[in-house]
Amino acid sequence: MYHYLDNAATTAIRPAALDVMVPLLSEGYGNPSGAHRMARQANRVLDDARDTIASVVGAEPGRIVFTGGGTEADNLAISGVLEARGGVAVCSAIEHHAVLDPVVHHRGRVVPVHRSGLVDLERLAAALDDPALQGRVSIVSIMAANNETGVIQPISEIVALVREHAPEALIHTDAVQALCWLDVAAIGAQVDLLSISAHKFGGPKGVGALMVGERAELSPLLKGGGQERGRRGGTHNVAGIAAMAVAAAETVAERPGQVPRVAALRNRLADGIAAELDGVIETGVVPDEAGHPDRTGKTANICHLCFEGIESEALLFLLEQDDIMASAASSCSSGAMVPSHVLAAMGFTRSLAFGSLRLSLGYRSVDADVDAVLASVPAAVRRLRGQG
Repeated sequence: MYHYLDNAATTAIRPAALDVMVPLLSEGYGNPSGAHRMARQANRVLDDARDTIASVVGAEPGRIVFTGGGTEADNLAISGVLEARGGVAVCSAIEHHAVLDPVVHHRGRVVPVHRSGLVDLERLAAALDDPALQGRVSIVSIMAANNETGVIQPISEIVALVREHAPEALIHTDAVQALCWLDVAAIGAQVDLLSISAHKFGGPKGVGALMVGERAELSPLLKGGGQERGRRGGTHNVAGIAAMAVAAAETVAERPGQVPRVAALRNRLADGIAAELDGVIETGVVPDEAGHPDRTGKTANICHLCFEGIESEALLFLLEQDDIMASAASSCSSGAMVPSHVLAAMGFTRSLAFGSLRLSLGYRSVDADVDAVLASVPAAVRRLRGQG
């Protein structure tokens, strides 16, 4: 039996989503752009899914653009707006590369964050007020919750700041990591564009959506088809879209109960590891008045730690030997370890960044998963430190 603690990377597909998806792949496979009965049936499936996703993200159905995932949704938001309006994009230094890379590609401005992982609002205001950018900022993109640390950004404050300093700019938020844990409809009601990805909340991989508000102008990235009101060409993944809608609706319905349940598991996980080991830093956490860790500024599912004196690659290998599936906030590129850009932006040293571990829980996580990690991680870290 394995213990899966990599839900921030992807989740198991929900049974209800799979039940909807399989018949549409085997029987209801009409192209929704056609005119015959099977095509019309497929188009009705799309309409129903669009209604569901719209309610989940706080928008009208006509404002939903179905995409091939969160990365495409983010790229469509950034590049689509810049191609339509010109100007400059601004984002934070801890964005997912699906936002950060197109912003950098278009020579945009990247704003720093504090050690806490929160965007530096003073520096954001200064960037928007920069004479070199004034009147030219077309889009500001700040994620709702970080995929590595789980830190939640103050979207309402950010929206107010952008409206004051760059009122013509559109506001995009990458909510890919947020839908399970935050009221995304409330967030969507405040911003102009919002991205989600199905496989982060129990839907299939390769399907997502972008909410496009009334003020937003977009040029399509994928040209050559009139689908999605001309905003995204290509034949619809009907089965995947329908499954995404079912998974999203089920996730939202369960969220009031899942958030405190998963947060309790996460807290037991983080507290248990900290009690067993020295030299452990939990990211995105500040002590409360009593000196206890305050995790209310993070999503309920992520326990992100940095261990002194070890490398996460070796730790992950040992954990896998104990059937624990987790991840690190660093990746291997061309054979050379590269520290997480998120941790670098938060001011962590390279050595600490190389010793990071992300344990992310989900709707299927149970006490036995936490028990297994608490039995494995301290022993593995001590072994790597040569302590036993």
